Amino acid sequence: MALKTFVKISNVNNLSDARYCAGMYVNLMGFCLEENSEYFVSPIEFKEITGWLSGLQYVAEFNLSHPDQLLETLREYEGFKWIQVREKHHLQMLENSGYGLIYSYTIKKAADWEEILTFSKSLGEHEIILNLEADTGADSIGEKEVKMIAQLATNCEVLLGFGFDAANIDRLLESTGIKGISMKGGHEIRPGIKDFDELADILEALEVED
Repeated sequence: MALKTFVKISNVNNLSDARYCAGMYVNLMGFCLEENSEYFVSPIEFKEITGWLSGLQYVAEFNLSHPDQLLETLREYEGFKWIQVREKHHLQMLENSGYGLIYSYTIKKAADWEEILTFSKSLGEHEIILNLEADTGADSIGEKEVKMIAQLATNCEVLLGFGFDAANIDRLLESTGIKGISMKGGHEIRPGIKDFDELADILEALEVED
């Protein structure tokens, strides 16, 4: 079994999410390493979770941490291949860190499309993946947005983090040319019990039988 597109899962903080997603052959699994986040995963928790997994790569996710602090934090963990940041100016500071880089950008208003379209050219030049998200006010994709995303995908590798479901995912993949999608994990209802409904529906829609 495999998935028909590249998939990244963010905010993983429990073994239920991790084992399910690894079993569905996702490509990247992201863990938040900032202690002020509700999704923070400690070095001990990270080791306990990933000790059950194989066949995928891990992303260290940061929102505001300065690269110096970020790299210091990573010394406490083993196994990360990627770093994801939200601060544009941090990318250049991390370019020679030895990690693959992902830039997470959130569309909040119409003007943001032009900003990221312009900046995406430099991402492509440096082989940095764009993780594109939207706030709740822009969480839909119309014909105009599809064209914008397709244009972005000609500039750099794009992981789309909004606007898709099990019904429209195939059409969006075909019409935009994106590298893949990104989705978020969530908290367990109680240890070992997890509501997978939406995430599972999309991953199952992407399954390709061997």
